[in-house]
Amino acid sequence: MAISTHETHLLEDEKPGEGHSPQFDFSGQIFMDKITEPKEAFPYTPPTDEIRRKYRHVFDLTEPLPPRFFKVLFDKLVAVVMLLVSAPILLLLKLAFVVEGWLIPENAGPMFFYYNAVSAGRVIPKYKIRLIKTKYIDPEGAKRHDWIAYSAEWTPDSRTYVGQFAKKFYLDELPQFYSVLKGDMSIVGPRPLSVLHYERDRAQGNVTRFLLRGGLLGLGHVNKGTPEMGNPIYEYEYVDQYLKRSSFGLLMLDLWIIWRGVMVIVKGGGH
Repeated sequence: MAISTHETHLLEDEKPGEGHSPQFDFSGQIFMDKITEPKEAFPYTPPTDEIRRKYRHVFDLTEPLPPRFFKVLFDKLVAVVMLLVSAPILLLLKLAFVVEGWLIPENAGPMFFYYNAVSAGRVIPKYKIRLIKTKYIDPEGAKRHDWIAYSAEWTPDSRTYVGQFAKKFYLDELPQFYSVLKGDMSIVGPRPLSVLHYERDRAQGNVTRFLLRGGLLGLGHVNKGTPEMGNPIYEYEYVDQYLKRSSFGLLMLDLWIIWRGVMVIVKGGGH
C-alpha cells in the first residue's frame, strides 16, 4: 500500500518496524521549507519505457515477494557473526565519540540514532551511527525520526571527525546488521529509503522497494560514486533474478554482489 500524503505521523503508541503498513505521509515535508534537501540524497531516476517493457512482469506484481530459504539463512548467520565482529569496532568508535565530544563540545552527542525507512512496503527503523554535529540536526524532526532532520550530512563542516572516518568506510551502516537479524532488512537488496524518498520513488513509478526487503548492499548500490548510481535497471534486474533463480542460485548472486560491495568499502568509497 502506498504511503498516504494526508496522514502525517506514526501513531504515538506504535513502534516502528513491527510490521504495520506505512499508512502515513512523510512528515519530513514539514521541514522542507526550512531545510534544503541536498540533491545527492536522492539520485534515483524513474523507470524508462525500456525498463517497463523488459520487466513488465515485475510491474504486474501486487504483493511483496516471499523470503527465500538460503537467503534468509545466510542473512541470519552473517548478521550474528558481523554483530560479534563489529562489537569491538563499535566500542572503539564510542570511545572516540566520547573523546572528541570532550575535546570539542559541539561535536558531543549520542552515537546511535534511527530514522523511519521503508523495506518491502513496511516502515522500519533504519539504525545509523551519527555522522554530524548535533547543531545540524533538526530537533523536532529527530523526535519524529524523520530523515530530513539529519539531511545536513552533505553540508560542508557538518560532520564530526569520527563521523568523517566512519562514513569513509561505511562504519555508520554497522548497526543495520541488527535490522538484518530482526528480519527487517537483508544483506542484499535495494537500499531502504526514508519514508520521504520511498514515497517519491513510488510516485515516479518504481516498485522494487515495495517488492523486496531493503539491503545493506544492492545491485545498484555497488555503483555508488559512478554515473550509474541511481539507475533503476539494476534493481529491476535483481528482482527478475529473485524470481527466476533457485534459492541457492539467488544466494550465489548475493555473494557476488557482496564481493563487489566489499571492494567499494575497502577502497574507502563512502561519501
